[in-house]
Amino acid sequence: MEKFGGDLLVEQLLKDGVQKIFGIVGGELLRIYDAIERWGREEGIDTVMARHEQAAGHMADGWSRATGELGVCMGTVGPGVTHLVPAVAAANADSIPLLVIGAQVGRMFEDTGILQGGLDQIALMKPITKETISVEDPYEIPHAVQRAIKVAMSGRRGPVFLELRETALVRKATEEDFNNIREPYQYRPLHRPSANPETIEKAVELLKNASKPIIIAGGGVIAAEAHKELQKLSVTYSIPAGTSINGIGSIGSNKKTFLGSYLVDNVYRTAVGEADMVLSIGCKWDYTLLYGAPPIWNQEQKIIQVDIDPKEIGKNRPIELGIIGDAKAVLNQLLLAMEQKLPKEKVSEWAKWNEYLQELRKNDAKIIEKLLKHNKLPMKPERLAYEVLSNIPDDTLLALDGGDIFVFTMSFINIKPRPPRSTFYPVSMGHLGTGIPHAIGAKIAKPDKPVVCITGDGSFMFNVQELETAVRLKLPIIVVIGNNSAWGMIKSNQKLNFGKRYKDTEFPDLDYAEIARGFGCNGERIEKPEDIKPALERALKLDIPTVLDVKIAFETPPAMKMIGLYKKSKGLLGRE
Repeated sequence: MEKFGGDLLVEQLLKDGVQKIFGIVGGELLRIYDAIERWGREEGIDTVMARHEQAAGHMADGWSRATGELGVCMGTVGPGVTHLVPAVAAANADSIPLLVIGAQVGRMFEDTGILQGGLDQIALMKPITKETISVEDPYEIPHAVQRAIKVAMSGRRGPVFLELRETALVRKATEEDFNNIREPYQYRPLHRPSANPETIEKAVELLKNASKPIIIAGGGVIAAEAHKELQKLSVTYSIPAGTSINGIGSIGSNKKTFLGSYLVDNVYRTAVGEADMVLSIGCKWDYTLLYGAPPIWNQEQKIIQVDIDPKEIGKNRPIELGIIGDAKAVLNQLLLAMEQKLPKEKVSEWAKWNEYLQELRKNDAKIIEKLLKHNKLPMKPERLAYEVLSNIPDDTLLALDGGDIFVFTMSFINIKPRPPRSTFYPVSMGHLGTGIPHAIGAKIAKPDKPVVCITGDGSFMFNVQELETAVRLKLPIIVVIGNNSAWGMIKSNQKLNFGKRYKDTEFPDLDYAEIARGFGCNGERIEKPEDIKPALERALKLDIPTVLDVKIAFETPPAMKMIGLYKKSKGLLGRE
């Protein structure tokens, strides 16, 4: 059987354990699709057809977030690649490892006006990827794929763009070309870097002098599969621990040292305001942590920052000690050093600090009691979030999408302990339209897990066409829409800062449940909060997707006011 460049690509991807390629077929990609059809599917690799390349990119992102493995997406030359751009940018911002494959016309067609040609795709992808690679001949493919995956999976992870000219895919591959296929251990490190031992010693010395330490765990802990080590450090030494949004699942709300994942919460806000030492592990000090700035953060506290990316050290906030290394490796080093050198009386001191903070957490129950007594319709958005999060199985994978509805959901995100790799949101880009594709990618990756997407009505419509993908693939995901007939976050901005002069922020009252039924989904419209639980119970028993269109009131999240105060302190007044 003759083999071509497309066969080489598929062979190398199989060596790296790739199971799914998300995308839409295109003429220049047909050798890849044909290789999968002829023999690849039997070996364990297949394509997943989306209805838009942007959604395909988000599906690969959702797959990666759910598994910790490389996500792979593909687009044909020109429009196929340009459609991938938003998804690649969102993955890059959140350090999600993707192999982004794009076709390109043969060099002989450059500057001829060929259909879909003439675009410098390398220049397009360069700002939103870790690396860009272009290949013209089959013999280059094995090394190019190896290099791309090595870069995507090493250090601070992220997407890599691999451009395959049509000549690379359609020309015949030789036996020598196939001899260049490599196993992962032959071309990239499979163990991640430890810290300089001196920095570990300095960290322990700093902790010895702390009276009120806290831990902030970020996406780096999730990426390194370091949640067990993080929990051991926090619980063993009674150090209160919170997470960033990307770090949700690093430590669960059932642990006695848990602080939260949402800085607006009372106990979390109190902790960052009073702590004298912060151990930051794999955490970006970005807007989700309000940049570590006053008035929320104590400016006298010392910070030990652990990150695999040197560029993140000291960003937005001065530190006392920077430690470069993988979160899992560094946490193991710290555990060993603290066991040997930390005085036992320190643990007793920190336990009292933790008990003080945990007492504050009991006030959360009073907030919920007050919320449950509110029966006015349309229901409060917090009530929607509470009802959904209270009534889904504990192991549910949760895809969040939108602006205000995401913020309201975060208030109750830890009402049940969230496992690692179970909560997906494009934190750094705040990108709309990820929810349904993330849910699809996660469900394909983890078919035995329930998957629920909570989205706004605006964000729902970005990739609504992917309901057909979910129906076709028989994926019983559940999509819950917080329907306030508005671009809520921007409307809140107009409310707070522009005298309620609402412009281009309001929608007609659409029946999204009816739209869903048109795709072949189960669709229900809900107005009363007590109807959410039985609707979820019905949906969980079905073998088709469900869309629950839930009418909610337009309200402004408290976090908007906090962000507004911060921006005003900087002399800014802009779009949120």
